[in-house]
Amino acid sequence: MINSTDRSFLKELFDCAVMAANPEHLMEQFLPKKPKGRTIVVGAGKGSAQMALALEKLWAKAGYGKLEGAVVTCYGCGVELHSIEVMEASHPLPDENGLRAAKKLVKLVQGLSPDDLVIALICGGGSALLPLPLEPLTLKDEIAINEALLKSGAPIGAMNTIRKHLSQIKGGRLAYYAAPARVVSFIVSDIPGDIASQVASGPTVADWSTREDALKLVKQYHIDLPPKAVSLLNSPAADAPKPDNPAFDKNVAYIVASAATSLEAASAHARKRGWNAVILSDSIEGEAKDIALMHAAIAREIALKNRPFEKPVVMLSGGETSVTITGDYSKGEVGKGGRNSEFLLSFSIAIEGESSIIALAADTDGRDGSEDNAGAFCDGNSCSRLKQQGLDPATFLVRHDAWTAFDMLDDLLVTGPTGTNVNDFRAILIR
Repeated sequence: MINSTDRSFLKELFDCAVMAANPEHLMEQFLPKKPKGRTIVVGAGKGSAQMALALEKLWAKAGYGKLEGAVVTCYGCGVELHSIEVMEASHPLPDENGLRAAKKLVKLVQGLSPDDLVIALICGGGSALLPLPLEPLTLKDEIAINEALLKSGAPIGAMNTIRKHLSQIKGGRLAYYAAPARVVSFIVSDIPGDIASQVASGPTVADWSTREDALKLVKQYHIDLPPKAVSLLNSPAADAPKPDNPAFDKNVAYIVASAATSLEAASAHARKRGWNAVILSDSIEGEAKDIALMHAAIAREIALKNRPFEKPVVMLSGGETSVTITGDYSKGEVGKGGRNSEFLLSFSIAIEGESSIIALAADTDGRDGSEDNAGAFCDGNSCSRLKQQGLDPATFLVRHDAWTAFDMLDDLLVTGPTGTNVNDFRAILIR
């Protein structure tokens, strides 16, 4: 078993990172003034219900009166609100409830006046929770598109560029429908680099990407899109509104939480506990198993040669890795897991035998991939413990079955939904 003291400390760091992304105390500084007309709230993402709860409290505290509107979050992530409706839908693959929610948000913002205000609450997961495909695509097509994107291993920015050119609500279109009302977007970023237009595929924030860019990305990452989707990307119908469209003139978007703020909070906590702490980056992208090898190489260098950082030290990093799925689900060639557990399994293989290295990798939304765990723990003895049970760590990695490996070791981290999402969190101790 992993040392309980190390395990507890790593969990503290994760909790600090999540708390730093709590929307309530972060949104207050950006709260807009009460408009002359109505205030409509729309939102989407894994933490959108918690953002809406925070907004209701802040709005009441300011004495601004009534809010109305709706947000959509994933199943099991809803909270009870006073005046804003909470809808739940499927993630990571869309469903009918998501389609109904997307249509409702569009209807809520239509027919508004210049005196009205729309507050958009946007966070990670919103892409799947707002399925409203451009015609002639259907919900079935959008599900197939998401399956192809998730299987491709393409980075989140590439996936969202493609999504926003195949949607009636993404790529700034929701804000476009709201004109001439002003739109203020509060965004919890799960995107490396904190690009507001990429979070949830930018329903209220347009960007300069084109359908030609989307086609290049499809080719670059060998994404097997449905033929109807490829045909649509070759048509002007897929053109999204651009940032210089007059409909967006009065709008503003605020990044209220990000991986950077969360990592800084975890780093500060580690230092208070007497550890040296370093942040490698808050925007790491790439294949999870390969990024793991880079982290492992640095950790081993510290463990063996006390460089580039002096031990004891906590290495922190964030961003969003990806997993290119190989194998056939229907034939049982693909197991259970997510990008953080896959990272950690690859990492544990690379640090085998280094007992001074202990690590946690988890998704800050509380769910890593296909199962209900946020992530997992490992140390230099994890692989030998699997082998003692007659199990081969490399086989689990090839099958993308990291969840099963860490479940066998009783080293999964299960937190439940956290109410926020600033993507991957990795903490590596070198004693």
